[in-house]
Amino acid sequence: MSYGSHAYIPDPRNETVLFNVNGTLLPRDKAVVNVFDSGFMLGDGVWEGLRVHQGKIAFLKDHLDRLWEGAAALDLDIGLSQSQLQNRLYDTLAANKMDEDVHIRLMVTRGLRSTPYQDPRVVISEATIVIAPEFKKSDPKTAENPLSLYTVSVRRGRADVQDPGLNSHSKINCITACIQAIKAGADEGLMLDPQGFVATCNSTHFFIVRKDEVWTSSGDYCLGGITRGKIIDLCKANDIPVFEKNFSLAKCYGADEAFTTGTFAGLAPVGSIDGRQIGAGKRGPMVERLQGLYLDLIHKDTSA
Repeated sequence: MSYGSHAYIPDPRNETVLFNVNGTLLPRDKAVVNVFDSGFMLGDGVWEGLRVHQGKIAFLKDHLDRLWEGAAALDLDIGLSQSQLQNRLYDTLAANKMDEDVHIRLMVTRGLRSTPYQDPRVVISEATIVIAPEFKKSDPKTAENPLSLYTVSVRRGRADVQDPGLNSHSKINCITACIQAIKAGADEGLMLDPQGFVATCNSTHFFIVRKDEVWTSSGDYCLGGITRGKIIDLCKANDIPVFEKNFSLAKCYGADEAFTTGTFAGLAPVGSIDGRQIGAGKRGPMVERLQGLYLDLIHKDTSA
């Protein structure tokens, strides 16, 4: 089964992987949270997806800074310093003998509630911190085989409704968008902002290439993506014109290339949007160049 840009190679080693729940290592099938946990009950928490290369977590400081910013926005006390959480992450990797092709889901919730109610004052425990690592190699075909996107009716909301820049556990709008795209036969949903401009995809960020220029959304209605930011920086460092701006679907349909970015798969080419072929309908030269630059950047970061 395909999962679009999140397609992966199944690995039997995951059956015996140890997860870390509040500092305790537990077998995968025993790693559970209480039904009164804030994340399970209300989606009250923040999370990060992390990749491991050469025994190191790529761009870890960027991810932890985003996690802390999200927790601050929710008035959520993580209860650990960044250094302590970093040590817990690496202790978990060491216990599982993991050093390559590993994906970590790091989840932090507000903790246990005394009763099913949204008021944070009923929380009776410290934050719940779960580290869920897996041997998870991205399907190599994702880097070459173009994705199909479908423009969904679900919009990215304004910050005064639910801040789209907050990486919270409450992802129902993205899930609804994903379902709509799947029902349309596409890999992922392309989401617009309240003004009708292109914002992002339901689980990745979106870029187009027009006349050797790289365009992405203004960023006002999408998560502050780590990979998205790295690609923008790489373009600037390599004299590739890059713009964060408002643009419509019409500009996408007429683009030379398009691609998505995300922590798991890096850059993935897009071949069609709403059934319309984009450019040549396959990975183009700009996407291939940026893929190489991004892999070099990961290697540099994890070799430091």
